Amino acid sequence: MNLQNIFNDIQAADPEFSERISPRRNVIKNMARVASMAAVPLALGSLLKKAYGKNTGIIDETLNFALRLERLEFRFYELALNTVTLQFPTQAARDAITVIRNHEQAHVTFLENTINGMGVPLAPIDTYDFTGGNGANNGPFAQAFSNYALFLAVAQVFEDTGVRAYKGQAGNLMSNDAILTAALQIHSVEARHAAHIRYMRRNLSGANLVEGDIKPWITGNQSNIANNPGSAAIQRTYNGEDLATQATVAIAGGEISVNEATEAFDEPLDKTAILTIVDPFIVG
Repeated sequence: MNLQNIFNDIQAADPEFSERISPRRNVIKNMARVASMAAVPLALGSLLKKAYGKNTGIIDETLNFALRLERLEFRFYELALNTVTLQFPTQAARDAITVIRNHEQAHVTFLENTINGMGVPLAPIDTYDFTGGNGANNGPFAQAFSNYALFLAVAQVFEDTGVRAYKGQAGNLMSNDAILTAALQIHSVEARHAAHIRYMRRNLSGANLVEGDIKPWITGNQSNIANNPGSAAIQRTYNGEDLATQATVAIAGGEISVNEATEAFDEPLDKTAILTIVDPFIVG
């Protein structure tokens, strides 16, 4: 996160910003000296709260909602890396999941520190059922931590959901340029995770959960995950991705196929749709 760019963007949008935070200029100048980068969001959130003198509830709610999703992803990868029943085919595969796990942990840390810095209570930590059984621990993905192909399929669903979730919630953060910028950075990382998981699935020999040619992006509303008891639940993440029109402009036509038009954009998911997708993995 480039703090100087964030403050420059805020200044451009709000010329009076510097005057409102004038008593705190030294804080800005000395931010580069903060010993731990994990403390930067805390300082930034506190500074912005004091500068504007208010905390919009929609931002609080959106950040805590994002935090719950990031915690779920982090815990999923953390468990996968620490269970003896899941065998990674290569060290490179394990290393890739470790990097993704570390990214999710960094997202959790950033969101928790930012929310704390704004003086807002953190969302309680959820209890998870990664079988997708609503707490019964016998859902359709019960073998996710023993079947590597299924593990990657569930990982793809979580990452694709995260991409659409951040896009769907971005509008709620538009009143705070600094937080919006950071959220969009997380959004881009989630997209890279999704693409890499798809690459790993495509290169997995003998994977029996693949339908069609897996690409780094979503084509139409295809999940590329078939022959699984949880296919109906999986499809919820991909419903609505088959739009070939953007902002009333028909993209398909001429040299652009319908598939290519749908691949060019990720469609946002609203909060209700996201909760429908993740609720089977959350107890209570």
